[in-house]
Amino acid sequence: MISASLSPNTEPDDVWLAIQTLFSPWKWQNGEALLRVRQWFGGEITLFSSGRVSLFAILKSFEIGTGDEVIIQAFTCVAVPNSVLWSGATPVYVDIDDTCNIDPQNVEKKITNKTKAIIIQHTFGIPADLVELAKIAKKHGLLIIEDFAHSLGLHISGDAAFFSFGRDKVISSVWGGGAVINSKYQMANDKLNKYEKGLPHPNNFWIFQQLLHPIAFSMISLLYDVIIGKILLVILQKLHLLSFPVYPEEKHAGKPRELFATFPNALAVLLFNQLRKLDRFARQRREVSRYYGKEDNYLRFPMLVDNPDGIIQKAKQHGVLLGNWYHNVIDPAGVNLAAIGYKPGSCPNAEKAAAHIINLPTRIPIAQATYVLQQIKR
Repeated sequence: MISASLSPNTEPDDVWLAIQTLFSPWKWQNGEALLRVRQWFGGEITLFSSGRVSLFAILKSFEIGTGDEVIIQAFTCVAVPNSVLWSGATPVYVDIDDTCNIDPQNVEKKITNKTKAIIIQHTFGIPADLVELAKIAKKHGLLIIEDFAHSLGLHISGDAAFFSFGRDKVISSVWGGGAVINSKYQMANDKLNKYEKGLPHPNNFWIFQQLLHPIAFSMISLLYDVIIGKILLVILQKLHLLSFPVYPEEKHAGKPRELFATFPNALAVLLFNQLRKLDRFARQRREVSRYYGKEDNYLRFPMLVDNPDGIIQKAKQHGVLLGNWYHNVIDPAGVNLAAIGYKPGSCPNAEKAAAHIINLPTRIPIAQATYVLQQIKR
């Protein structure tokens, strides 16, 4: 299958590394790979089990909590508003512009005397309008926290940033995330490091699940266009041998206890191998994005269509799994909008995008991109 979502970064060397690490449990919690990852980021990153815990840690380090408001965009994953809610603060939703990023003009309308920060998501890897947003933040004395879940490789311009290394992000260790706070905020940095040191290690079964993921998907992706791959995926998920990207309780603003953990060395092994490929991945995504018609480095290439579900189903029949970020104004399906504080109708552009968007894969050769476009035209 040509896919935007079935573990698109996994290559044979990643699978082999996962197998080796799976059979080296004494290296699962601590080891040299953690140091290598930190060094790759210049020693300035604090690592966590996920991007959402990284964001939560940043908010706590700046003492953002009960009674405060944090501006975020609609057309995002539930992980972002949940992190705000877990901190005790209130997420305030802002509509998007035609880049699927937060609309600066709408931001200023939502600022109150309770607003403490703006979270800026670079959707699909496309930079948001940081020049205008920085002016607004400076005018109102607000922190800028950048969301690099889709955009590892862009320059950090804000006061803090967080990353996700999830299964279908820019690079992947299946789970994992990191947080960076500008060095001028010494007290916040101290609190960030203290928070990380106070977290428990993830349990070994959770690590086992993540190590199994690239191994399993190397077979699932090969067999997905026949019934065997789909059956294998369902069986492994039913047996809880593979984890889901979102816990069920998160759809109702719940806080999964096992997520709040340090980043294990086992996943750092996978992550460092992926970091070494970052430039090559970026060149390929940029080349394919250009072929699709845009110059930017898209993690997934977005298109608005009249019948997204129908196109996705037809493309699947011809061996193409199109992505569905974000088919819900707050993804994934089943999110309790009332629980996360989103009022339907408040962000019409985001809701329109969610109703019409499909994503084309970009981590593929040009020959496959040609085939993808042929299917879209059909």
